[in-house]
This record gives sequence, structure tokens and C-alpha cells, in this order.
Amino acid sequence: MCIRDRVRTEFQRDRDRIIHSKAFRRLKDKTQVFIAPEGAHYRNRLTHTLEVAQIARTIARALRLNEDLTEAIALGHDLGHTPFGHAGESILNAIHPGGFAHNEQSLRVVEVLEKGDGLNLTWEVRDGILNHPGSLRAGTLEGQIIKIADRVAYINHDIDDAIRGGVIKPSDLPLDCVEILGRRHNDRINTMVIDIIMQSSEQPEIQMSPYVKKAMDHLRDFLFERVYIGSIAKREEEKAKRMLGQLYNYFLEHFDELDLNHRPGDEPARTVCDYVAGMTDHFALAQYQRFFFPMPWQVNL
Repeated sequence: MCIRDRVRTEFQRDRDRIIHSKAFRRLKDKTQVFIAPEGAHYRNRLTHTLEVAQIARTIARALRLNEDLTEAIALGHDLGHTPFGHAGESILNAIHPGGFAHNEQSLRVVEVLEKGDGLNLTWEVRDGILNHPGSLRAGTLEGQIIKIADRVAYINHDIDDAIRGGVIKPSDLPLDCVEILGRRHNDRINTMVIDIIMQSSEQPEIQMSPYVKKAMDHLRDFLFERVYIGSIAKREEEKAKRMLGQLYNYFLEHFDELDLNHRPGDEPARTVCDYVAGMTDHFALAQYQRFFFPMPWQVNL
């Protein structure tokens, strides 16, 4: 047995492989909610991931579950997210044959795309990555923690960013929610996390009390109404969708211009989808300018 096998567990090695991946580094330049915000304090996909990991490890430690497994799933859960957040996911889902979902793409990143043949992660980490959103259910308690920690993180940091951006005011938050969860950012997170720990201890699943969950769900509905759909912060999303749609179609029509290795057996649409989904916001903008903006004529003197 080599020394690294005595120092790190399998799940620690999974975590380290994710942290050292190119897809993880690209998260720092991918939209969380607000597209290309002016200011350094708005969340991006990487800072969201780190907040999910912090919340999830707190819960896992209190419940005496595997912290390394929990952290690895948290750090990998959004690796497949597109540029421009859910706007990018929406347009790829609409135009790519078979649709597109960021959790499935995250799994594809760690199983296939990184290093050309994946990161060789354990089943438990891959299961947690795939089954973190929506109605899906992870096969481990650690994976179930990520599902709920993801929601706790984005609800609270999206409120913080929306207030910072002037989209909403603290007084706009539903009174019944803040009376239960707290008026301050840290108070709301603490209330949710403590409730999860208390309700999940010695239980076969990770859960919230109906009382706190109802308040959290109400707060999420409020965000959809006031921030996620139709707010001033979301006006650029249609432009982002059109831009990514045009890039997708351009590379399908000019497949030979893609500067990457085509995986044997993959259809061109699959390769193009992987390429567009893997772009950062800035790279997507640069590619769009390159292919669709007129360039100044240069005269050779």
C-alpha cells in the first residue's frame, strides 16, 4: 500500500480530484443568478458550491455522517452547469436532442469529460451528484444532505445578492417567513441547519420539520416571484439564451472548427453540447463576438 492510501480515504481522493479538475476551476466564471454583475461581492457558481459544502459539512458532522463524502458530493454537484446559469440550461434543454439537465451533465463531466475518461470517482459521490436536484433521491444520507443544503444555500445567498443589487428590500421578505426563520442572513441559515439536524438525528432520511420547511418553501416561492422570474436582474437572460442557441447551432454547422478531440461514438450534437455547456460566461461572450460580430478591416501596409 502506497503512503497516499494510508493518508487519504477514497472520498478524500474523490474530493481532491474534483478540486483539481478544470471544470471546478471554471465555476468561478459562471453565473449563479445575476449575469455579469458589476461588483465583486455577488455569488458565482463557485462561491455557491463552497457555501453548499460548508453548510453540508456542518450537518454531516452534527449527524456523525461521513464528512469527506458529503464534501466531495457538494464540490462536484454543479460541475455540469452551463454559462449564464439556468438560462443556459434552459436553452440547451430546449434545442439539444434528448434535452439537457445540469445534474446529468455534472455526472458526465466526472465520468467521461474530465481527463478524457473521467475522474474515477466512487459510486456514492457520483450518485449524490446525479440525484441532488428536484424530486430525485440520493442513495446515501450524505447525498440527501447535499440536496437540502443546496436549497438552504441558494435561497439565503440569493436573498442577500438581490438585496445588494436593489432588486428587493429586507422589508419585502414575507413577514411569516422571517418570524420563523430570522431577519438576518446568518439567523435564517442557522435556523434551517439546526432544524435539519434535530429532525434528521437517528432518522432514516434527511428532513426538515413541516413548520420550518413550509417557511423555507414560501421564501423560495417569493424569490421565484420577485427575483428569478421577470425582475430587472433577469432581463438579460433572453439575450443569453439567444447567444448560446446561436453558438450551439453555429458549431453544429461548422463542426470542423471545434478545437477539441471528438470522442469516438459521440454524435456531433453531443460534442457541441458538451463544448457549449463547459464554457464560462466570458468565453461564451468572446466566442459569440468572434463568430457573429463584424471585425474591423485591417489593411496590410
